Parts: sequence; C-alpha cells; structure tokens
Amino acid sequence: MAKTREELLSLLNADDGLANLKALMESEPAPVVGRDCNNHIHTTYSFSPYSPTAAVWFARAAGLCTCGLMDHDSIAGAEEFLAAARAAHMGATIGLECRASFRDTPFAKKKLNNPDQTGVAYMALHGVPHGQAAGLNAWFAPYREKRNDRNRRMVAGINGMMAPYGIAIDFEKDVLPLSNYARGGSVTERHLSSALAYRMIDVVGKGQKLVDFIKGELKLPISGKIEGYLLDEANPHMMYDLLGWIKSQLIARFYIDADEELPDVKEVLALAERVGAIPAYAYLGDVGDSVTGDKRAQKFEDDFLDDLVPYLKQLGYRAITYMPSRNTRAQLRRVRALCERYGLFQISGEDINQPRQSFVCEAQRDPEFANLYEATWALIAHEWRATANPDDGLFTAASIARWPDLNERVKAFAAFGEEMAR
Repeated sequence: MAKTREELLSLLNADDGLANLKALMESEPAPVVGRDCNNHIHTTYSFSPYSPTAAVWFARAAGLCTCGLMDHDSIAGAEEFLAAARAAHMGATIGLECRASFRDTPFAKKKLNNPDQTGVAYMALHGVPHGQAAGLNAWFAPYREKRNDRNRRMVAGINGMMAPYGIAIDFEKDVLPLSNYARGGSVTERHLSSALAYRMIDVVGKGQKLVDFIKGELKLPISGKIEGYLLDEANPHMMYDLLGWIKSQLIARFYIDADEELPDVKEVLALAERVGAIPAYAYLGDVGDSVTGDKRAQKFEDDFLDDLVPYLKQLGYRAITYMPSRNTRAQLRRVRALCERYGLFQISGEDINQPRQSFVCEAQRDPEFANLYEATWALIAHEWRATANPDDGLFTAASIARWPDLNERVKAFAAFGEEMAR
C-alpha cells in the first residue's frame, strides 16, 4: 500500500533519508514524468518541510523531469540533493539565493524585489559547479552568523510585542532547532515566524480561538482564505498557514532592517564570476493577490523596470529568473521582452518552501514558455560542463566565441543537457 505524505516525509527527512529514498524507488509506484521542471526548491537548509532528499522525492512524485536546489545564504544541502537526484534518475541543478545591497547604486531608495526593505534585492546564483559548492557555502558563513545577530534582536522584538498575551519564544531553544544552522544552513525570518506560530497555537489554541485572538486581541486583518484554513482544527498545515499570515501581516512589527549581513551586489556578482555560477535577478513584479498568502498587495519593480534591467546587465547579471504563476501575462511578456533586448538568460522556478505549494507550475506548461524547459536543460549542462572544465560554461569566453548568439548557445547547451541525462 502506498505511503501517506506524512510517512514519506518522516522517512525522507531522517538521517538515513537517502537510503530510504533508494528503497522507496523499489517499492513505490513510478510517476508519469513529463516536461515539468523547477529550479527553485528550498530545503531544510533554509526553510522548508523538505530535506534535500525529500525535495527530490516529492519533485519526482509530482512528475518533474528536473529539480533545482535553491536555499537562502546556503548551499550546504548540495551533495545530498545531487546524490538523491542520481538515485531518483532526475536531472538536477544546484544554486543559492541571497539578498544583496544596492546601497551604492541608483536604486538605493527603491523597493526592488524585497517586501521588507528598500535598496535590497534577492538574487540567485544558479548552476554552481559542483566542486565550488563547499567554498561558496564557506563564503556565506560570516553573513549567516551576522544574520543571527539580527535574528536575536528580532526575537526580542517579538517577545516585547507578544508579552501582554503571555507569548514568548527563545532563539536557542525554539528557533535554532527548526533550522539546519549547525550543518551550514541559514536561519531566516520564516524560522522566527514558525517558532512564533507554534507558540501562538500552544498558548491561544486552534480554530475559532486563534481567529478570535488575531481579530480581537491583535486587531489585525486576516483574509477569508487563511481564516478558513485556521478555523479547521484538523488542518495538517496549520503552522504553515499561520506563518504565512505572520509574514503578511505581523512581520513588519518586529522586522529590523538587514545591514551587515548583506554583501554588496557587486561583490556577489564578482563571486559568481569566480566560481562559475550564473547570477540572476529574481523578478517579483507588483503583487496583487499573493499566491502563497505571505505577501501583502504592494508595488515592486514594475514602475522602473525599463531602467532596472539594462542596469542589471551593466552590473554583470547574466540572467533574470521569474515564476510564471505569480505574475500577469502582461508582466511576464514585458520582462521576457526586456531579457531578449538586453541578452539576459531566462530561468524559471517556483519558490517551494511550504506544503501547500505544488511542485508543478501549471502556467509554465503554456507553449509560450517552452523556452523555460530548454533553459533548464541548458542550466544543467552548464553546471556539469563547468564542473568538468571551468572554460566550458554557458557564459565563458570559449562558449561565447563558439555560439555568439545567446539563444543559439542555450539551444546547444540544452541539447547537451538532455543527452547527458539519457
């Protein structure tokens, strides 16, 4: 009999998860695999219900042909992720997501793609050559440590805010155990929000009590969708739904601006060049109804996108990554046209970090986005070729000389990637 999701998570998140995955490959029914791919899956090395092994298994179970690791300030899960992908016979790519300071740029006062802070941008280092992962993770270690300094101050802010309600969390006892920090992972605002969500449920209770507390005591709004989730006391995703509400409505009350933990964008771009990774700006676009329920309706880059994209190209970005399900068709066509105009590689990925999210991006199945499938295999080929020979990456001088046109180069690399997967 097929195992439940909870049983699978227990097996795959265990210390012997990789061995369990190999056993499951023999016992569980094989999925139907199509052309779906996802280059932006978070794991327990940042914040997610999924270990690297579990992330690969659930990507495979969803029918994905490829999967991509993308953790915040960490790539410590890369070795496990790649081993799991080999065991699952999946194409795989590894990367790292970080926030970079735009303080010394014309966009220092602009809200880029970070909902919490102006002059700060999320960016992804895609296609990291495998031999560079350990060094890359070590480079970010001081930034993870500085981030924890700020995390501790935000915990103090949470406790000051929630003290009247008898709710408090401890960074060492409640937050760190939710993370993989000891193994080279990061601790994010989601970990703080998760610890707070667990404590709110413990102190206040579930269902109507929790909803009444939010509306009556905290006097904060809650969407009908999230309220419905929280009213269901049997909801297995209760903590994640409450976390999404905290991210949307409460975090602004305890958030402290990041500073020392933010490398300058030019430093990160230089780092990407040294290790052979592909640096990508993560396009967000103005948000209406947040797909994941953890972003308020607000404006981001769209008002100044025509100025931002050429500046990104000038700085040294190689790509823009975007999520087809999160934007309107008009937004997507605009950013895609700008990528074409300025010769920027297009990468896609659905930001997976909570259990309600599907690993499959239905919107990406539209033939209009067929290039994103091709781009994923090109990304995988870049990674393996640059691992074997640093001069053979997608953006090296030798590759550019052989295929001067980016679109032709992507097609050639995609063919390499699919051939390697056979």
